[in-house]
Amino acid sequence: MSLVFVHGWGFDSSLWESVREELRDLECETVDLGFYGRPAAARPNGRAVAIGHSLGFLWLLHERPFPWRALISISGMPRFTKAADYRCGVAARLLDSMIARFAGAPQATLDDFFARCGTTAAAPDGADCRRLAEALLWLKDWDARDSLAAERVPLLALYAADDEIVPKELSEDVFASRPETVLGASPGGGHALPLSRPQWVASNIREFVGRLA
Repeated sequence: MSLVFVHGWGFDSSLWESVREELRDLECETVDLGFYGRPAAARPNGRAVAIGHSLGFLWLLHERPFPWRALISISGMPRFTKAADYRCGVAARLLDSMIARFAGAPQATLDDFFARCGTTAAAPDGADCRRLAEALLWLKDWDARDSLAAERVPLLALYAADDEIVPKELSEDVFASRPETVLGASPGGGHALPLSRPQWVASNIREFVGRLA
């Protein structure tokens, strides 16, 4: 069994370095969505545990790139924007504003996003603005709630109470009532938990994977 990590918007696979170091005794792979260079897929051995951060979790549900035996969401969601039957989502006008700003000032938008993520890290160099703009439209348009509802695998959902990007209310509303789901809430750490709380993230992953074994 392998762990496959998928980063969220604005990041690359280096998001997972500290978490993977904590889990260095386990088989770990990463998927890179190509926001700072060529995309890289994973080829897990057997049925993997798929781990997605933010957009990375939505991408897993939407694309289903490989079979998995369990899912882990870290600040993730099956849909980002609000709808008539999804009041917990983020207001579409906020994302539209970000999309418009990114078109004219991509680096400033990235810098502001990282500041709101609760980390002192900066965006990597060499941003592929076209790919990042495309992914903002994924956040606007993709709705994988049916895919999540059809899943019968165990799921771990980790989130931060002070997340300014994906509010805790969204995480709780989506995951709290789902069967076979374990919720883990960090009182702090913001949106970029793999950077701000790598030991906590890794500890929760290890415990969850241990129960699967």
